[in-house]
Amino acid sequence: MTKRFKKFYASFSKVIIIMLGATLYSIGLEIFLIPNNIIDGGVVGISIMANHFISVPLGLLTFILNIPFFIIGYKQIGKTFTIATIFSVICYSIGVSILKPIPGITHDILLAAVFGGILVGLGIGLIMRSGGSTDGTEIVAIILDKRIKFSVGEIIMFFNFFILLSAGLIFGWDRAMYSLITYFIVIKVIDIIIEGTDESKAVVIISDKHEEISEAIMARLGRAMTYLYGKGGKEGEYKNVIYVVVSRLEISKLKCIVNGFDEDAFITIGSVETTGKSYRKKAIH
Repeated sequence: MTKRFKKFYASFSKVIIIMLGATLYSIGLEIFLIPNNIIDGGVVGISIMANHFISVPLGLLTFILNIPFFIIGYKQIGKTFTIATIFSVICYSIGVSILKPIPGITHDILLAAVFGGILVGLGIGLIMRSGGSTDGTEIVAIILDKRIKFSVGEIIMFFNFFILLSAGLIFGWDRAMYSLITYFIVIKVIDIIIEGTDESKAVVIISDKHEEISEAIMARLGRAMTYLYGKGGKEGEYKNVIYVVVSRLEISKLKCIVNGFDEDAFITIGSVETTGKSYRKKAIH
């Protein structure tokens, strides 16, 4: 496989994934959320509220409102990200236009909020994994993140707070609260799509029983580990420190192993991103 073909295949794969994500996003919006006056955040949410008063098609209105953000993003962030975002917005704008004549499949507001949120989250997650975005407010948040102390997520949440507040005034406070449920579902699903369900945890263990503990971890969890050589800041004693990466589901079992040898062992646990085949090794028991 040549380098040029690999590059083409990677780009083609991203296009397909963005189209799939935009399709799921469109279905979540037009089949579940919009018929029940439940809104998404960002420019799409603004477009849904504006569409309540003017007769401009939602897909066209969403694209028009995103144009200023495309220009800002192209100048401030970069060409690749902006092009991917434009493509995703075009795809789901076309999608909601095609799906507009199809009636919503449920009028149960809670079901619409939950399943609409799942589909929207899946769609946005796939698009974000392919290097794009679905909304102009995300572009603004990325730019502002470089200038103010708030994170991208906090800035987006700030925008969406006022959008959901406006939705309460237009569609009623019950719809605003259901929209909030949808918003939290979307965030959670996006996290799952981007980070995966099998979250990795890095564990550091300091114990005088390091040899027994490491042997038990390898025997019962099937995890390889690394010894770090550390010196205590207070006592000045040198100790072997165990460093091992396990899945979130293995944390409880790991603690039991360590406490079985040394109840006073010092353990720290943190989330990490892992690559490589060695981590994928299954537990023996």
